Amino acid sequence: MSIRGKAHIAGIYEHPLREIPDRTLSQIHAEVALGALADAGLTLSDVDGYFCDATVPGMGGLSMVEYLGIRVRYLDNTETGGSSYLGHVGHAAAAIAAGKCSVALVTLAGKPRTSRGGNRGGMSDAPEGSFENLWGLFGAPYGYALAARRHMWEFGTTSEQLAEIKVAASLHAQHNPNALLQQVVTVDDVLGSPMISDPLHRLDCCVVTDGGGAVVVVSPEVARDLERRTAVVLGHGESQKHTDNGRVDLTYTGAVWSGPRAFEEAGVTQADVDYASIYDSFTITVMETIEDLGFCEKGEGGRFVLDGALVAPSGKLPFNTDGGGLCNNHPANRGGMTKILEAVRQLRGEAHPAVQVPDCEIALAHGTGGSLSTRMGSATLILGREDVR
Repeated sequence: MSIRGKAHIAGIYEHPLREIPDRTLSQIHAEVALGALADAGLTLSDVDGYFCDATVPGMGGLSMVEYLGIRVRYLDNTETGGSSYLGHVGHAAAAIAAGKCSVALVTLAGKPRTSRGGNRGGMSDAPEGSFENLWGLFGAPYGYALAARRHMWEFGTTSEQLAEIKVAASLHAQHNPNALLQQVVTVDDVLGSPMISDPLHRLDCCVVTDGGGAVVVVSPEVARDLERRTAVVLGHGESQKHTDNGRVDLTYTGAVWSGPRAFEEAGVTQADVDYASIYDSFTITVMETIEDLGFCEKGEGGRFVLDGALVAPSGKLPFNTDGGGLCNNHPANRGGMTKILEAVRQLRGEAHPAVQVPDCEIALAHGTGGSLSTRMGSATLILGREDVR
């Protein structure tokens, strides 16, 4: 069963703060939930499906539906790191198409900036923990630096080319009053920033922020009764990539599988995409993902991003017009939620006028969870403007 056109994103909300020391995680979840529902013109009483990841306090979704005071027919706690929320939208669309629910709420919240320890609980017990954590490989940026160095070795990619991705993000973030980093930077600024893990400099790395976000996914029947313009779910793909017992190739991501699945279901091609929200935990994440989604050949990402290719509104692939994880927001160390939010803004024509893509009809959002050098979950969403089916 295809989910093409079977569900709409009707409401979105991004927490405006990047440091939230005075609220609990549950309170942040509630704030973004109410914000997204208000944006859609709905209330908590309308919700009959709830989706969250494993970082939710207590017993995951069970605790949150009680806290929010809702009773749902469908509950999903899928955990694939930063790609979880793109997976949730796909799962919500499938559940709606199957008649399991009609108004699905997806929430994210985290406090890694003001709460030491972030959202990393339980990783020491993972099967790989005794092998990788002992040597400090778990987490960022070391694994991403390995992937960047290998990409450079295989394809001649340069630090200057990676820096172009940060430059594009900063050009967009200057127009976002809520972005953590609003200063425009140059390639020289990136290369001159401290080396964190060779070859990645500090400005190759994403920001660390508190915050969260939420989306409301509804059936076409519900969408018809709403005054708000919605975004139509056209295609969805998920995949996993792991170390394959040591036979890991660091030069590609799970997008090589999730992307084609999403494009096939949506019935569109890369040439149809007007705007792309691409997970940007590090600059190398963006470069490899652009290649793996088919916007250029493998190894050509370094050349693809030159000459303002990623800069809105007129670049050949305008990306992350909110500033992305590199400059704006990476709540809970999980940036997938914000990728959906900005894609919907673009389709609604509600991005900042300086970066709004003219006549934006098709948007792609992609999330990466885990690490480029070990195991990851990838999820790709293709969304359409409401009047484009």
